[in-house]
Amino acid sequence: MGNIPALPGQVKIGPRLSRLAGLCLCLLFLPVLGGCAGKRVEDKPAEPTVSALQYATKLDMRDGRARFREIYCEISHDHGSEMPDYRPCEQALKLVQPEAAASGKPVYLGSTGSDYLFLVVPGLGWNCFEEWLDHEGSAAKHVASYGYEVKMVPVDGLSGTEHNAGQIRDYVAGLPEAYAGRPIVLLGYSKGAPDIMTAVVEYPELASRVVAVVSLAGSVAGSPLAEDATQDQANLLTKVPGSQCDEGDGGAVQSLKPAVRQQWLADNPLPQDIRFYTVVTFPDADRISWGLQKSYRLLSGVDARNDTQVLIYDQMVPGSTLVAFANADHWAIAVPVARSHSFVGSTFVNRNDYPRELFLEALLRYLEEDLAFAVTTSQ
Repeated sequence: MGNIPALPGQVKIGPRLSRLAGLCLCLLFLPVLGGCAGKRVEDKPAEPTVSALQYATKLDMRDGRARFREIYCEISHDHGSEMPDYRPCEQALKLVQPEAAASGKPVYLGSTGSDYLFLVVPGLGWNCFEEWLDHEGSAAKHVASYGYEVKMVPVDGLSGTEHNAGQIRDYVAGLPEAYAGRPIVLLGYSKGAPDIMTAVVEYPELASRVVAVVSLAGSVAGSPLAEDATQDQANLLTKVPGSQCDEGDGGAVQSLKPAVRQQWLADNPLPQDIRFYTVVTFPDADRISWGLQKSYRLLSGVDARNDTQVLIYDQMVPGSTLVAFANADHWAIAVPVARSHSFVGSTFVNRNDYPRELFLEALLRYLEEDLAFAVTTSQ
């Protein structure tokens, strides 16, 4: 894999800055944790030094954004206005130039003709507040109407990547016999991405069943916000009323530190027979929820191009296909807070409206098409 290119002028966030805020989920528990988002850094963000696409090129990434946009916009135009949190495709996807023009190829909108099994690995702390979210899995239900099957992989919210990688392997190994032989696509949200990457490297028996891995707002190269946070702070999530998690193996915070993740990437080549894909969350300033503004400003001390939890560069999987820059903050792309908690949705998480159902449908259709093309060209 080699070393990950360094960003010129990158600085470290010091101990007085991050605390628990950098660990994604604390904003909902501000009344309990007492303002965990840390101190303000500065009003003026750091100046960009390397363009996002230049950095993607250094990572040997393929640009698939034009076709994904074509698919997403066609879906949006066809039935987007019928779905929750509808926003025109021009607002849902961020345009980072240069982006290729549309191909003009037709977009298939019928039922799937493949038998991929899509398994989602959630991020840090998910099982701590899963019940509070009252998550109905509406995106999975939406794509199921087109024949796609999406399941959630249960992993420890507060354990490290090595531990969770074993849980992913065990889950796949324990699937019913009816799933034997079905190709698997793993989708990792936030910390779920490095959990998956570790799993397919450490367990060849798992990798042999996986055809693709998708990083969705993944903390692939860690986050500066984890630099001086502690596991004890993360474990406070177990004390929140209604929490369903325990402290796990105590490795979650350590596994998100940039030095840990970047060394892992340097030491562990990804399997060549698995196709990797990257979805970067890169919100406009007016698409960041109030409760995430502090962590956004913290990361802006390094680079303003962040999703409030992870720099856009640190979301990129080396050698992957860049699918999209989603105009959503770290929560909006995957965590449906506002739909089940209207007060929180109108105050702390007031930019949580994102067309997740449409985005997932477009993503699965894009993957299905791209994987079919890869098979055809390899024959």
